[in-house]
Amino acid sequence: MNILKFGGSSLASPSRIKLVAETVKAQMNEGTTIVVFSAFGGVTNDFLYMADLASKEDLSYKEILQRNEKRHLDAVKELVPINTQSGILSRVKGEFNRLETLYEGVYLLNELSNKTKHVVASFGELLSSLIITEYFKSIGLQVEFVDSRELIVCKNNNEKVQVNYSKTNSNITTYFDEHKAKLFVAPGFVAKNDQGVPSTLGRGGSDFTAAIFAGALDAEKVLIYTDVDGMYTANPSLVSQAYPLKNISYEEAMELSHFGAKVLYPPTLHPVLSKQIEIHIKNTFKPEERGTVISKSSKENFRWVTGITHIDSIKLLNIEGSGMVGIPGFSKRLFEVLYQEKINVVLITQASSEHSICIAVKDDEATQAKDALDEAFLTEIQNNKIKPVEIEENVAIVALVGDRMRSHHGLSGKMFSALGNNNINIRAIAQGSSERNISTVIAKKDVKKALNTLHEQFFEVPSKELNLFITGVGNVGSKLIDQLKQQETYLLEKLRLKVRVLGLSNSRKMVFNEEGIDLNSWKEILENGENATKEGFFEKVKELNLRNSIFVDNTASPEIAAWYKKYLANSISVVTCNKIACADDLVNYQKLQDLSREYGASFLYETNVGAGLPIIDTLKNLMASGDRVHKIQAVLSGSLNFVFNNYNAEEPFYKTVEQAMVEGYTEPDPKIDLSGIDVSRKILILARESGLEMELSDIENDSFLSQESLDAATNEAFFDLLQKDEEKFKNMYKDAEANNKQLKYVAQLDNGKAKVGLQQVGAEHPFYNLSGSDNIVLFFTNRYSQQPLIVKGAGAGADVTASGIFADVIRIGKK
Repeated sequence: MNILKFGGSSLASPSRIKLVAETVKAQMNEGTTIVVFSAFGGVTNDFLYMADLASKEDLSYKEILQRNEKRHLDAVKELVPINTQSGILSRVKGEFNRLETLYEGVYLLNELSNKTKHVVASFGELLSSLIITEYFKSIGLQVEFVDSRELIVCKNNNEKVQVNYSKTNSNITTYFDEHKAKLFVAPGFVAKNDQGVPSTLGRGGSDFTAAIFAGALDAEKVLIYTDVDGMYTANPSLVSQAYPLKNISYEEAMELSHFGAKVLYPPTLHPVLSKQIEIHIKNTFKPEERGTVISKSSKENFRWVTGITHIDSIKLLNIEGSGMVGIPGFSKRLFEVLYQEKINVVLITQASSEHSICIAVKDDEATQAKDALDEAFLTEIQNNKIKPVEIEENVAIVALVGDRMRSHHGLSGKMFSALGNNNINIRAIAQGSSERNISTVIAKKDVKKALNTLHEQFFEVPSKELNLFITGVGNVGSKLIDQLKQQETYLLEKLRLKVRVLGLSNSRKMVFNEEGIDLNSWKEILENGENATKEGFFEKVKELNLRNSIFVDNTASPEIAAWYKKYLANSISVVTCNKIACADDLVNYQKLQDLSREYGASFLYETNVGAGLPIIDTLKNLMASGDRVHKIQAVLSGSLNFVFNNYNAEEPFYKTVEQAMVEGYTEPDPKIDLSGIDVSRKILILARESGLEMELSDIENDSFLSQESLDAATNEAFFDLLQKDEEKFKNMYKDAEANNKQLKYVAQLDNGKAKVGLQQVGAEHPFYNLSGSDNIVLFFTNRYSQQPLIVKGAGAGADVTASGIFADVIRIGKK
């Protein structure tokens, strides 16, 4: 015997119903086939909504009723030949007349009882099954309609369904012993109570109907057809990497369905469990696919965790107070109150101190539960032994489910570590003794991030997804994007990193795409973006609330640097080549470091000194390993090194500066480089990283520029003044040449004091042969006291700076 069930999405249109017919024909075998149908897609919601409108004396329900009647009549006209339509058209119109009468009664009485709700809700399945039965007959199938209401007996109280299996099973076996058709069509969801009044099996009850038939008739399996490929590792609408499971056990399916997996109605498993009847979840639109098989064991599932699921329609109730400690029967009283109110408890956790109990209930029952508990414990509350019950809103439960979890150690630790690393706070924890479910209560806003984080941790090929939000797409930013695009495959295959750019911004426009921006056409996409604001960019990154989010700042803007605190305080890592923040007031620098540690967000700025050279990282490693820095000597400005390596007193000095600017070695304002302020910031950063508490004003800056040049308001004015001071620059060069020395702009930190300025360097010094735009740093430490540790290489340019930023991003990914 075959039992098939088709959900509302499979019946949303006549074309889909025709597809269902082909699937039914393919599944029919030598025995009997029973097909259970839900209502047409969205119909039951409409029927209940109309009842609610009628109870509020809102006559707009009539328009919705007419629309639904037309939908059903149109389905008849498309599916059933015109010469056989009259009977079913008459039946459909009759059922809608009955519905209209019910709504009129609700409207006149201004009252909507639970009994009326169940009666109204049952019409959808009845109508769809009647229409499809006639359609099956019209295509030559020998089919018999069986009214499930005459067979299934249940007691239904506020959606808590209790089936009378003794009567139900007897009714079903008797009926099918007496009726020998090859194909039966039965409406799902509908039933009657012991008094013969129409009732329902709860929302999603068509699955339950199919399982009840299967259990009563000892069917081999139940095929449940829906619009997805089975039960997934997580909700695919929230986790794009989720995939369908091939096999799961009854217990795992029960946990997943109770915790929000909507593919299967939770009570469905009860009638088939004791008889070990398999349930197959299949896709109506891909009937050839295997789908998910629910059976005694998840035999083909090799992972410790089978699925991740969540419930977001809950609220927490917190009961606490010293009057609970050591008092026998307190919990018994509490749960008796909830039982009497017919309130189901979704999750329970109690501190071992017995000072508090936390329970989760459906959100629409929270106020009722609080009022009942406050009344029951009024004496204790008045005597200050316990506090009034507190309701915590905007929370959700996220759960790991799996039969094999109990045989594997450390899963809880991995779960909590993964959530904590993404700043997802856990409000409550519950784990059953079977260890098949680990449940955590978190903020509702963090659900998507939590599901994706846990899915990445437990299901995906060991890889990590990094979500980048980049501001500044000029020389450095565009090179970074090119490098990200070029290395995409390498990062995934070799480093197991999937780096996505989700946000881009320049000074005018910004754009976001949660699925990732196409890096082949990012310029056109950004040009068509919305107007950019620093606050708007931050708020969007915060709103997306994605795991492993990284804000990348490729600008030199102090305004953007001022936003780092907000990013870090929201567990969004910051990678920057912008020196402003780290060279700001010491208290602000320290605050950024504190926020990074407090919120588990990386703050990386390797490119602040030496572009792509590992200068800061080397210094940090020295300090972390217990070494101590005594002196630092460095050429830290690639632009100044380029200028003085190329200036020969033949071409004007300003021309060399212009060349450096064109080739991307200077800041947009070259005065920042030539004034020494940029080098001052760099040596300040190194001083701070070596443990000194210094301010920028503590750096002695011996500038070679005139004060008039330093005060220039524009680049044009600055270059005019450089041209005016040409004779001075020639004399500087010729003086060094006469001494057989090179001009180098040197930064030095010695015995806690720092200074920067132009120096003449002899051939014996490591700086003498420093070419092009290279940087060099000499670290004199306890371990490197005689021969310094030297870091040398290209220290300026868009390519190397971008590569340094890229390296910081990878460093976060490998963290």
